[in-house]
Amino acid sequence: MTELLRDDILQLRGPIFVYGASGFIGAALFEKIFAVRKDVYTLTHDARKAWRLKLLDVPAENVIHCDIVSPTSVKGVFDELQPKTVFNLAAYGAYSKQQNVILTYETNVIGTVNILENCTPETVYIHAGSSSEYGFNCTAPAETDPVEPNSHYAVSKVSSAYLIQFYHQVQRKKAVNLRLYSIYGDWEEPDRLIPRLVENVRKGQLPPLVSPEISRDFVYVDDCIAAFVKAALADFNVIGGNSYNIASGVKTTIADLVKTVQEHFGINQEAVYGTMQNRKWDLAEWYGDPSAARRDLNWEAQYTLAQGLRRTYDWQERHQYEERIIPAFQNPYLNPVISAIIACYKDAQAMPYMYERLVKTFNAMKVRYEIIFVNDRSPDNTEQVLEELCAKDPNVIGITHSRNFGSQSAFLSGMEISTGDAVVLMDGDLQDPPEIIPDFYEKWQEGYEVVYGTRVQREMKPHMHVFYKLFYRIFQSLSYIPIPRDAGDFSMIDRKVVKELVALPETEQFLRGLRAWVGFKQTGVPYVRPERMFGVSTNNWRKNIGWAKKAIFSFSFVPLELMSYAGFTLTGLSVLGIFYQILAKYFIAPDTPQGFTTVIILITLFGGLTLMGLSFLGEYISKIFEETKKRPKFIRTIVRKGGKKYQTSEEIKTLVTQQKK
Repeated sequence: MTELLRDDILQLRGPIFVYGASGFIGAALFEKIFAVRKDVYTLTHDARKAWRLKLLDVPAENVIHCDIVSPTSVKGVFDELQPKTVFNLAAYGAYSKQQNVILTYETNVIGTVNILENCTPETVYIHAGSSSEYGFNCTAPAETDPVEPNSHYAVSKVSSAYLIQFYHQVQRKKAVNLRLYSIYGDWEEPDRLIPRLVENVRKGQLPPLVSPEISRDFVYVDDCIAAFVKAALADFNVIGGNSYNIASGVKTTIADLVKTVQEHFGINQEAVYGTMQNRKWDLAEWYGDPSAARRDLNWEAQYTLAQGLRRTYDWQERHQYEERIIPAFQNPYLNPVISAIIACYKDAQAMPYMYERLVKTFNAMKVRYEIIFVNDRSPDNTEQVLEELCAKDPNVIGITHSRNFGSQSAFLSGMEISTGDAVVLMDGDLQDPPEIIPDFYEKWQEGYEVVYGTRVQREMKPHMHVFYKLFYRIFQSLSYIPIPRDAGDFSMIDRKVVKELVALPETEQFLRGLRAWVGFKQTGVPYVRPERMFGVSTNNWRKNIGWAKKAIFSFSFVPLELMSYAGFTLTGLSVLGIFYQILAKYFIAPDTPQGFTTVIILITLFGGLTLMGLSFLGEYISKIFEETKKRPKFIRTIVRKGGKKYQTSEEIKTLVTQQKK
């Protein structure tokens, strides 16, 4: 980086937003700015595919999730961080593999509107336009020349240029459009022309090529970055609403490019043209006129084609191109998907905090994620909060149940719809700290298929803490399978274990018991369970006793065994008592006392034991009765996935089927 560029970056007003920083130019721009200052944020709608950001090792706090086609999502990040400089490099449709026409207009037009609507008159907005806007009029056009777009992408970019002009002239927004020509260099996709050419040159050969007469106006990426920075510092009374060509002004045919490579790098191989098909928008006279940028922005390209190719060559060498860059590009999903499933009941206040902490945690872990909130028919405004979170982040899924089925059903509902390589089960009250998930993840990577949280301490009243401790020890001693002590639902469970749990036919499920029952390799992670952040616990003594009964009668036959032992023991004592009474009456002590007290005590004892035995038996019979009904464990009424809403039974079933694939 030149000292001049460094000084210019320091003059930018912050905070700084870089939309599209997971792309080629956006990543390079973010890298240069972040090397100088830390108040720059990369905004991306899908960090799961952001392989460049992963290789750059961008701190989690500098990665902001924002879907520019969602007004709510854009407004949320603007309200939170209030940027003073915005670089918008988010685009769709520039590459031949990007053929979704609707998404082209949503990203390039609607996204631009959403961002500009949130810019204040003091916010500097720099837009990445395209030389494609000129279309058929591509021979060194001036910015005032007519545009003749020849693709949907070009039409969408022209629309953005007019939007920028409108917002400046009518609403006095500090906005400008930079029409980029053929930018190349660091972080460009490996399947593009220049990266493939340089990669082959490093091996002493040439790649397959299109027709030799096809032309470009090549601009090295560092020159492009300088143009963005200079535009942000320019006088908007002069440049506001305008479009500027970011071009070298030099027409370079593919034949010229090959000749430069052969001369500069000593490649003797003859080029074979036409072995690659021309793109439908490729033209023979495609180059730009940078005179307006030179005049108004004080910018012009500093690097010749030969210099830019050499810098690209050196960059590939430094970054272990074949070992790191190409594999990351070919498999952008470098890390696994973690699905966080949050059971929510009266947790509306805590949900936004849960979301922010989860996103921060997952970004720090450098993993892909999905967050599934299950509204178990909460009586508060959970539904409204859920809708806002889904609109904000396409990686958020919201499930609403028809009634309150309980946390166990909520977890199963989320597990059935999850797609992660592992799921994390959490209560919505923030008593399960998201910051513990990296510890779970570490154990999971070591090969453990179930990692559960072990509560070494609870921030609660001492007598309740003792009660919970005592319950888990009793439960462990009574259960016919090994049950971990002090382990609740908070856990990370591997996908194959999730499939087994979801497939279990039981209607009334106790997940922490079933989690132990299915087996697999398991371990615990100690943590301190904090108090609720908001409100009071929905549990009470009656519910706690109900949980204890569910646990014991689901995973223990000891109550029945105790009644059997008690029956044998008391029957034996009764027989001994009869013999003793006979012996005492006739042989040992004829004056043995007689009366109703003994009879009443014995009747009470045996009657109590009988009722207890019947109650134990009734509990088991009631479980049998409940299981024979085969009612569904839950009923979903609404499923939200990002901005999409599924409400009918058929839509929800189709979504669940798709998620399972």
